[in-house]
This record gives sequence, structure tokens and C-alpha cells, in this order.
Amino acid sequence: MKGNRLLIAAITAIAMNGSVAAADSVLKVLHQGNPDRVKMYQEVAKRFEAANPGVKVELIYTPHDSYDQKVSSVISAKQMPDVLELDAPFLANYVWSGHLVPLKPYVDKDLLSDMTASSISSGTYPIDKELYAMGPLDSTVVLYGNRKYLSAINARIPKGVDDAWTAEEFQSNMQKLAAVPGVKWPLDIGKSFGITSEWVTYAYSPALQSAGCDLINRSTWKSVGTLDSAPCVKTLSMWQDWVKKGWVVPASAGGNALFSEGNPAALAWGGHWLYPNMAKAMGENLIVMPLPKFGAKSASPNGTWIWSITKASKNPQLAGKFLSFFFKDKAYREFLITVDEFPGLKSFAAAAPNYSGKGNLVIAAEQSSKSAVSRPAHPAYPTITSSFMKAVDTIFNGADVQKKLTETAAKIDAEIEENGGYPPFNGK
Repeated sequence: MKGNRLLIAAITAIAMNGSVAAADSVLKVLHQGNPDRVKMYQEVAKRFEAANPGVKVELIYTPHDSYDQKVSSVISAKQMPDVLELDAPFLANYVWSGHLVPLKPYVDKDLLSDMTASSISSGTYPIDKELYAMGPLDSTVVLYGNRKYLSAINARIPKGVDDAWTAEEFQSNMQKLAAVPGVKWPLDIGKSFGITSEWVTYAYSPALQSAGCDLINRSTWKSVGTLDSAPCVKTLSMWQDWVKKGWVVPASAGGNALFSEGNPAALAWGGHWLYPNMAKAMGENLIVMPLPKFGAKSASPNGTWIWSITKASKNPQLAGKFLSFFFKDKAYREFLITVDEFPGLKSFAAAAPNYSGKGNLVIAAEQSSKSAVSRPAHPAYPTITSSFMKAVDTIFNGADVQKKLTETAAKIDAEIEENGGYPPFNGK
């Protein structure tokens, strides 16, 4: 009987913990990232394993540029991992396709309440309003400036989002900057990132949303009448004019012209992640400003790589426990602070000196709370973004703006129709 009691006790212990960490549990995590980030993931995984005997975290690294292809291949092969890192705007496509589960039952409640509104938005599926992905980080784009050049034209320096330059003021300043000695180009918009990269949709579409239009109508989920509307045509015509006038740094000049040798650019439409290198090169000569307003309201991008639990996971409780451990890991957060990563958690933001108090990136944090607009959370986002990228490339090369946007909007709507409207996005 004593042996039976011991056996029953052992079975009970396993039952109590089996939902979280059964003996010899293997947790597969598919991710991308730069070498420093990947090394940190490995260290966090080892700490998690030490805290959870019998658990093995299998990190499956895939290079950033081939990540989407890797995800497609594991889906086709029915070899989805337990935890999947994904780029926020593609969330709706994965959820609609049935690959992810809601996170709330599996991650710590204090983490959920710690999320910023911007991060919640980028991880939420619009149909059921459930959170399917999250992470400790967010992102934004700001307008960097060279203090020396801006002083030369007596430019007004915005104090915050509510004080941002108008489109007319922005354009007037660029015209003046073009005449300042040492300024080869008034503006760097990151064309070196690739005109057919996600950067285009991420960084440029907020100008459309600020103007009062969008890539697609987020109620009817139709692009015609929205992307090809007058505000979008006007805004992209303005950007096209900047390129024609030679005000924009060409892709051939390479990246980060604002702080490269000789500082040949005066302004840069750039991600928060550029700040460390810019600050190192420019010191007090660097100014961080909010993105300009192209209409009545401000708009800025948000969203970054976030983490989800797949429907294929046999142990979502363990996956949730890992994510909770991961996002709270002290060493990981300290590492993120050293590289000035953008906080997606309120507690992280409070501990990140550049994003709180009088920090140099407080304007970036202000954009997150006041003007952040997520990219359209629709299953057809891959088509929406690729179509927009190609349209921008053609427009920058001189195409008729109205004609190109009309063609692009029609193409997006046609793809959606080919998929039956992606119900229930079509109301059915």
C-alpha cells in the first residue's frame, strides 16, 4: 500500500504540473534576429531550463530575409513550433488561417496589464478582439534633424506631437535647407532599406493616415475609394515632387545620410533604432522631432516582431510560461535598454531612461500613446503591403499618382474578392 501511495503521489504531482512542464518537455521556438539578440535568446532559454527541470527549449533560428519563407515551409510541412515570432502586420493572416491561439489564458496577467495601448493594438485580431501576440517591444519612426542646419534657416523645433510641423511647414523648411551650404539633400527617407521592403508601408503609410486616408477602409475593407482618394493622391504627389526636386537621398547613396561623413542630409525620416548611432556621431547636434502632420491629425507607425503560441503546440501552458519568463527576464530587459529599444510594456518604459522623464526619445514614446496607427489587420495584408510598395516605387519614378493608386486599390480589392472577402471580414 505504501508503494501505491507513493505512486499515486507521483501521478498527482505530474498531473498538477503536467499542464505546465511535463518531464522531458521540449518547447520549439521559431525566431529571427541579429546576432546579439539571438545570443540573448539563448541565454534566456538556458535560465528558463534551469528554473524548469525536465524542460528543453529548442530555438530554431532563421535569418530575417528568409523568415517568411521558413514559416510558409513549416506550415506546409505541418511542423509548426510551439512559439512563433512574427512581424505584427502579418498577425491577422496567421490568425485567420487558424495557426494561432489567444494568449490571455496562458501568459501572466500582470504582463497583460503592463502592455501599452499601442502594443495591444498591434497584437489584437479585429474580429474577435482577442490578443494573439505580444512582446516587450514596440517601434516608431521619428523625424531626426541636424541642429546646425535647422538653426541656419531659423526653423521652429516642435516640442511634441501636438506641436508637430504641418506638411506645408515641413516642405517650406526643406526648400530652405536645400540652399544651405553643406546640405546635399534636405531629407533621408530610408530608401536604402529597399523600395520594395516592409519599411515602405511601415514608415510612409502614416503620412496617408495623417492626411485622412489609408491603404484600405477599415470598416468596409475596401481599398478603392480610400487608397485612391484625394488626400492620398495629394500626399503622395507631394512626396513624388520631393524626389523630382532632388531633395530625397537616393538609395544609391547608402543609409543614414544624416550622420554619415560630412552630414550631407539635414533631416531623416527614421526608425527609433537609428538613435544610438546617430547620437554617437552627432552628439548634441542631433534633434529628435515628431513626424509632420499631413492633415488635421498626427499619425506614426507602430508594431514590431512579436511572439505567439501556435495552435499546433501540445503544451500551450508551457509556451505561455516561457513567454512570461522571457518578457520579464531582467538581463534581457537590461540588454534592450543598452541598445535603446522601444518599450512595449509600461514597466519597461519607466525603466528605460531615454523614453521617460526628459529622455532623448520621449517624443517617440509620446507618439506611441498619441498617434500610433497599426498597419491594417487583415488577412490580405501581404497583398496590401506588396501592392503599396510597388506603387510607391513607380510613383517615385514619375508615374501618374492618381492612375497608379487607382490601379493599386483595384488590385487589392480583386485579391480580397478572389478569397471570398475573407469572411468574416466581409460581414458574413
